[in-house]
Amino acid sequence: MRALNHLKPEHNTYLASIVGDEHLSVNPADLDQHARDQSFHEAHRPAAVVWPGSTQDVSQILHYADQQRIPVTPWGAGTSLEGNPIPIYGGLSMDMGRMNRIVKVRPEDFQVEVQAGMLYKDMNDTLSRKGLFFAPDPGANASIGGMIANNAAGTRTLRYGTTKDNVLRLEVVLASGEILRTGTHASKTSSGYDLVHLFVGSEGTLGVVTETTLRLAPLPEQFSAVIAAFSDADAATRAVSAIMGAGMVPAALEFLDLPTMEALNDSGEFELPRHPTLLIEFHSTSQAALKEELDLVQKICHEEGGLAFEGGLGRAERDRLWKARHQTYEILIRRRPGSAYLIVDVAVPVSKYSELVGVAERAIEARGLQACMVGHAGDGNLHPLIPYEPGNEASYAKAISAQEAIVEAAISMEGTATGEHGVGIGKRAFMAREHGVGLHVMRAIKTALDPNGILNPGKVFDTDSQS
Repeated sequence: MRALNHLKPEHNTYLASIVGDEHLSVNPADLDQHARDQSFHEAHRPAAVVWPGSTQDVSQILHYADQQRIPVTPWGAGTSLEGNPIPIYGGLSMDMGRMNRIVKVRPEDFQVEVQAGMLYKDMNDTLSRKGLFFAPDPGANASIGGMIANNAAGTRTLRYGTTKDNVLRLEVVLASGEILRTGTHASKTSSGYDLVHLFVGSEGTLGVVTETTLRLAPLPEQFSAVIAAFSDADAATRAVSAIMGAGMVPAALEFLDLPTMEALNDSGEFELPRHPTLLIEFHSTSQAALKEELDLVQKICHEEGGLAFEGGLGRAERDRLWKARHQTYEILIRRRPGSAYLIVDVAVPVSKYSELVGVAERAIEARGLQACMVGHAGDGNLHPLIPYEPGNEASYAKAISAQEAIVEAAISMEGTATGEHGVGIGKRAFMAREHGVGLHVMRAIKTALDPNGILNPGKVFDTDSQS
């Protein structure tokens, strides 16, 4: 890969001729806004921010940037947690915010065509009027392009799958400026290489997604929420494996450890069990089917040593539970002013989940830290939230050391270094350990599609050239 170049005034002049002067900025406030995401990673300013308004704009920008060897880092909503959109090599931050339209809803096919800058929650608000929704739920109001770039997942993965399971078609602009349209409106295809899923999870390193067709689901007619409390984390996580082993497919199955439950209650906003807890949700077309599932899950929780079980909760209580789950991070920040959190993201087979939680607890305690743990337990995804003091190198080193131990344990359990947050900056060091020879294949694909290395350099792979 050739050395990358710095952005020059003449470059900005040309780029502004594509998008208009008002859609290219070197204003310090705009540069700062695009210098960091919601992760703990160090901020890096781009040299300029550009807001394309169409796929053709993106094509012209990338064609020019490739010719001039200018790095380009796509930007969605900045909600990512691994530094994925941080422009560590400067250059251009390509903000997709202007490309935020629903192009077409196809209710008879349970599909929607949407631009990459559309925000997830805003899109679902519109779709709900037709009784439909896009199921993957990252919690934050992420952009659709960002969700595709990271293969975002979240609380509803068990029943509905991750982002990759719900992407049918993509419009992608390659580094050369060539516009690629791949995929089909059919629900399945065996035609050629699966280029759609090559780009899902590629974090903007292979091309810039501009438009997509997503698979939708009907809004559930019947649902039921469950709170199950246990004496310890081991009992709670054993119950997860037992529930899945019984053949049930909850819409969501979340684990929250004791410190998390205490933090939620101490906020004054919630009254929940002060024990390790599972939050479970079922969707169905009938109340009878829901009752059958609730009876079985209650029996399993009792057999695994459950202390309390509350099921059949209504919509208001169900919404309150998910509010608690999604606000965990904000509550922890408020509880420890001046602290930051390293949010770890690992996943293992469900049969290993209890073991992973135990390893994480010991790794954190061995370093004298007090962390909280939550996770999408039904698919083996765990998120230890490890506090550290910003600016304190020793404190930060302890948090990083704990993360390394947890990630290494997950990989040794035939799991992954990242279940849903992507590789970004923080997980590059583990890629060779997890993928072996597969990493060389990834590099070959990257070189073939982006020979000059202009697309989001410094991500996924541990080393990149820099001018």
